[in-house]
Amino acid sequence: MNYQLLGMNHKTAPVEVRELLAIPERKLPEALRQLLTVPGVSEGLILSTCNRIEILAQTKNGSTNLRDFLTQYFRLEPQAYEPHLYEYRAHDAVRHVFRVASSLDSMVVGEPQILGQVKEAYATARAAGAVQSHLDLLLTRAFAVAKRVRTETDVGSSSVSIASVAVELASKIFGSLAGKQVCLVGAGKMSELAARHLLAKGAGPIFVANRTYDRAQTLAEKFGGRAVRFDDLYRQCEQADIIITSTGSPVAIFCREHGELFLSRRRNRPMFFIDIAVPRDVDPEMNRLDGIFVYDIDDLQEAVSSHVAGRKQEAERAEQLIDSEVERFQTRLHSLRLTPTIVSLQDQFETIRQSELDRIRGRLGNLTPEQERAIEALSRGIVNKILHTPIRSLKTAAAGPEITTLIESFRKIFDLEIKAAAAHEGALPSEDTNHPEQES
Repeated sequence: MNYQLLGMNHKTAPVEVRELLAIPERKLPEALRQLLTVPGVSEGLILSTCNRIEILAQTKNGSTNLRDFLTQYFRLEPQAYEPHLYEYRAHDAVRHVFRVASSLDSMVVGEPQILGQVKEAYATARAAGAVQSHLDLLLTRAFAVAKRVRTETDVGSSSVSIASVAVELASKIFGSLAGKQVCLVGAGKMSELAARHLLAKGAGPIFVANRTYDRAQTLAEKFGGRAVRFDDLYRQCEQADIIITSTGSPVAIFCREHGELFLSRRRNRPMFFIDIAVPRDVDPEMNRLDGIFVYDIDDLQEAVSSHVAGRKQEAERAEQLIDSEVERFQTRLHSLRLTPTIVSLQDQFETIRQSELDRIRGRLGNLTPEQERAIEALSRGIVNKILHTPIRSLKTAAAGPEITTLIESFRKIFDLEIKAAAAHEGALPSEDTNHPEQES
């Protein structure tokens, strides 16, 4: 299959570059529609999180320039992001997708949130008609691989996430979070995770601000907190010791002048901002103010390193599992490539068999039902024996490098109808009957 993947992540690009290419959830359907207009792209998926932006595509020739999408959609000078991009094709693209879904490419190895984010990207792309048979086959297998990694290794044994690491960092700075007032800006999943960890550390009360007030109320009620209307955000924030912000705002919500105002009203009592949004919600200039501590998503990497070290052995086991799953998937893809040729070959021989039977019936006269069954069984048996060896040879060679040449030779030798074969290639069976549920 002609899988291609283009992207950047926390390993290849700092947050100030990643935020240039971030796509808010609400804009993904339109971005997917634009991706499908790139010449050569037949299917597509876009994964945009705080740590990565990746474009996955099924292409018609295996060498489509996915950078055209970045140029057209973002209208930025390529030199701003080009040095930070990576690109994978075919076998390497499959392996990368499996690793991302299994949380082996995450900032916090083993964190569970990325699988939910990949599933959401998959659901969005399916709803937009951008994911069909080929990418569906890859992604449903990726979800199954991620489940195997989590079940058969301990790579995700301890509950670690970006939100938990952020709260751990706050604990180190304050010494104790008991009684510290918290303001969550944004009512998404990351905010909910942060709230759980904060309450476990004794923090409270918790205030939740969100542009959609109903969502703020729903999240606040879960934790006995209070919802804040977005218009009142700055008045409420001046009371908070800890602000964790994770919104989809395209511009900074907190600027230096806000920090100066907060400090004056708090009589210089310190404030701690954890900005886990991309694009960033907090202007880096805020960090220049004495008494305000700002940590963005990249600042959390140092805190993460201790968790990664403890999971190294389990991650190596997971990598071996993924290697075997990639080979298994490649074998399946090779087998699927054979299906159109085998079906066309069988169709052609069946047409010949039926034609010959119709021709000879005129000479044999009226046949009894028993004679009809005998001729039918005899002719089918002959066809099956003739086809047995060539079909077995195709299947044996399925995973070999010569399979493409062999398929073309069969089509020429037997004069198989290429159009009929292509029609079969457009409808690949999924490995899983049911599509996975979305993670909450």
